[in-house]
Amino acid sequence: MTDQLPIFKARIPEWLIILSIFAVLLSSVLLFALSTADGTAAAGYYGANASDVQFSLLMFYAAVASFAVVERRFFARVVTKDYLLICIILEVLIAYWCYHTREIRLIFALRFLQGIVNCGLTSISLNLLFSRLKSEHAKETGYTIFYGMILCVSPVTALFSVPIVENFEYNVVYKAIIFCFLPSAILLFCIMNRVHILRKTPLYKIDWMSFVLFATMLVLIAYVLVYGQQYDWLDDSSILFSIFAILFLFLVSIARQRTLKRPAVDLSVFKSRNFAIGIVFLVVLYVIRGAFSLTSSYFITVLGMDSLHANEIMIFNIGGVVVGSVIAIRFLVRQKHLRVLWVMGFMFLFVFFLWMCQLFATEAGTGNFYLPLFIQGMGAGMVMSPIVMFIMSSVPEKLSQSASSVGIFVRFSTFSMSLAFINFYQLYFKGKHHDDLRSSLTLLDFNLPDRLKMYQAALSSRGMPRDEAGKAAIGLLNKAVQKQTFLQFCVSYYQWIAVLCLLSIILIALQPVISRTVINLKNKQPAAAGF
Repeated sequence: MTDQLPIFKARIPEWLIILSIFAVLLSSVLLFALSTADGTAAAGYYGANASDVQFSLLMFYAAVASFAVVERRFFARVVTKDYLLICIILEVLIAYWCYHTREIRLIFALRFLQGIVNCGLTSISLNLLFSRLKSEHAKETGYTIFYGMILCVSPVTALFSVPIVENFEYNVVYKAIIFCFLPSAILLFCIMNRVHILRKTPLYKIDWMSFVLFATMLVLIAYVLVYGQQYDWLDDSSILFSIFAILFLFLVSIARQRTLKRPAVDLSVFKSRNFAIGIVFLVVLYVIRGAFSLTSSYFITVLGMDSLHANEIMIFNIGGVVVGSVIAIRFLVRQKHLRVLWVMGFMFLFVFFLWMCQLFATEAGTGNFYLPLFIQGMGAGMVMSPIVMFIMSSVPEKLSQSASSVGIFVRFSTFSMSLAFINFYQLYFKGKHHDDLRSSLTLLDFNLPDRLKMYQAALSSRGMPRDEAGKAAIGLLNKAVQKQTFLQFCVSYYQWIAVLCLLSIILIALQPVISRTVINLKNKQPAAAGF
């Protein structure tokens, strides 16, 4: 930062500065889940399947995670205002290209490019935010706010995109994101001076090879975990080849980082016991967090809600995240009882999953879910940012960037793995429960003829001919069976996740080192790519 000029122009009110930063940050966060906000509409528009929609999300994520290892060098070299202008232009052009294409494979490439640009935008926004927070614990506060926004990304994106998708073609969401992003980005650009936020460093010897290796490896991991179930895993040659390629790239990356004078990821971070503990709990948290998506699926699949209504209920979850984040900030600032904070957070998550197992039913009032959703949000808000900051604080300052990069890779891999878990166990449990249920539905079952007659009578009363009503009644019965099997899958999976939460609580209680670790990010720079 220069001594001659402040970051922002004189006489600009502080509230306008903060507002513009948050508006750009929110627009960046919205881009993350934009392609999956309404998966059915996206698949229909592009002529793709659900796996393709998930893969487009992970392409964005892979770009963010891999580009983070070199992004800071660009940020430190280029004047911040110029860097922001470059990101604005690229973001608008890529989104406009997404608006004009219906080719899903091109969308994959464009989403990857969006992830790279988004990494830069997030980096700018967070560093500007840190510059406005004057307290001693500015970074702790800033990152807690940011991770709170990340926890709210799915419902917020859905609330933004679903009304658009219901009234226009799906591609209009990309035009809408341009109009959402551009005013705030232009405002932020206009109120800034041409200064360097970070100390200027020469732009040479950028480790492009590490970026290429990491990006290729992460894309292949996403491909295997998303399409593996669809292609029968090792029975498909492309999946088998991808697995071998992942192992090869992993070994090459490890060997390469060991030999470099200035490695992108310093592997000595793994010598820290606290770092390993933090990574384990980060993996657990992302598996638990991934299971939460089944709640929205239950609202839509079983209760028959539309996407907008299902995500409006999630406002209670957002409220819980806000409360949990405020509690987390208080604990982090006071530097006391961090282990108590973790136990409380995982306890709330444990209560949520057990409670939902009792609430899952074919018919339920939405009011029954308000408090559980709030509790889930509060638990997630209480543990998300503290775990990430614990990881950062467990290594020396010179290793903070490497620890940050490892954390991003772990979050990406675990997020992808949680999607694969849900896809695999949904097929397994649905098959098991479906067979058990159908075996009890025979002609000897005295309730079956009555159920079919009830369906037939209901259809006939609405004007359907009797013979067609009889055929349609069988279809309604099959639909009821499918709904019941999905419901039982949700219960079974949430029971497993509840056990995982309980084991996490026990492990935290057995680790007093968590409370002894001082959370201090004052002289450390975690990667802004917090996704």
